[in-house]
Amino acid sequence: MEKLHDIRGIFFDLGGTLLYPPSGSFMFSELAKRYFPPEKLDAMPPERVRAAKDRAYRERAVERSRPVLSTEEEYDVFLRYYTVLSDELGLGLKGEEIEAVARDKVYNKDGNSRLFDGAADTLKALQGRYKLGIISDTWPSIVPLLEHLGILKYFDCATFSFELGALKPDPGMFRDALSKMGLPPEQTVFIDDNPKNLAGAAALGIVPVLISAAQWSPRLDRDFGIDYIQAAGGIASAEASGPDIRRIDKISGLLELL
Repeated sequence: MEKLHDIRGIFFDLGGTLLYPPSGSFMFSELAKRYFPPEKLDAMPPERVRAAKDRAYRERAVERSRPVLSTEEEYDVFLRYYTVLSDELGLGLKGEEIEAVARDKVYNKDGNSRLFDGAADTLKALQGRYKLGIISDTWPSIVPLLEHLGILKYFDCATFSFELGALKPDPGMFRDALSKMGLPPEQTVFIDDNPKNLAGAAALGIVPVLISAAQWSPRLDRDFGIDYIQAAGGIASAEASGPDIRRIDKISGLLELL
């Protein structure tokens, strides 16, 4: 694999790159799946599930279009999201049950996200040799989560969608990240599991690296409002990601590129 040269800064996506959900879904924790059981949703007419998803996603998208700057605001967003889903799907969840699901989504640091094997060691090996940054579509709860996981200390800067009110591949996300890192784009790398996001970064001159480390089946995430391309023996075709794009299958593979 051809090495990368003249790189001084590295940007990381989070979900699918450094983190994964042990429940198999970023939107539905193990607790949430008790109340929104996938097998029950699979038994419903697909058009009903799509309509419920669309309405809940529209409600969430309205909130995501503006900065959501606290975990309290995030909790309110997901409380409405799960309430709409329950109502539209006729699940009849009680208020305290929906509150428990939303609270678990926002505040459960131990059960909902895990580091991929080698993630912390890779960041530790890169720290001091390169500037390290985050570019992630995420929520305020990510900051205490990264602190809890012990990796926030490795990063020099972070661009979070909840602060900008934008999502990758919006150019504003990448411009904000470059501004914070203070490097020209050609001296930076971005690692992400979504080819569309990598295309957005490459359009600004950032070197893209595709990772296919996913260890879950994100059907629920895809069906209920996360624009995600599943890794399954190579997550994107050459046509989707460009013929010369560099690929790694785990985050430690980045060390072999540098």
